[in-house]
Amino acid sequence: MVLMISAVMLGMLFLIAPLRRNGFYMLHMLLVLAAAWWIETTYFSNKELPDFIAGWKSVALMFMVMHLISVNIVTFLAYGVDKHAAQKGERRIPENQLHTLEFMGGWCGAICGQKFFHHKSKKASYQSFFWAMLIAEALVIYVILKYLRFI
Repeated sequence: MVLMISAVMLGMLFLIAPLRRNGFYMLHMLLVLAAAWWIETTYFSNKELPDFIAGWKSVALMFMVMHLISVNIVTFLAYGVDKHAAQKGERRIPENQLHTLEFMGGWCGAICGQKFFHHKSKKASYQSFFWAMLIAEALVIYVILKYLRFI
């Protein structure tokens, strides 16, 4: 499982250019890989490969849960770091990196970060792009779930 998740996470680095410069994605990747290793050694250490592959749906679900928890924590932290840098007049996190984290599923962490740190909540251009992206992502998820007959 760890090798499969590592391949997916590293593959995303090569496919999505802004991730290569996003240190928060690296933190997210490390958190997900650590959680995958822990789950694999704790819950799947005694399973043979065919049994492990037969349970791919549960593995995929665990990966999605780990990913969403991690990306939301990392997105929340990114908002805090960017707010701190803005107050100190230091180098800021580019907006496209924040949007990349949000698009990867970190929109809940982004909303919490906007409310908690009072950051990026009044910038109209940022908010309009954020909410348009959130609506588009929700529509895509709805279509996928409908196609897979989950809803």
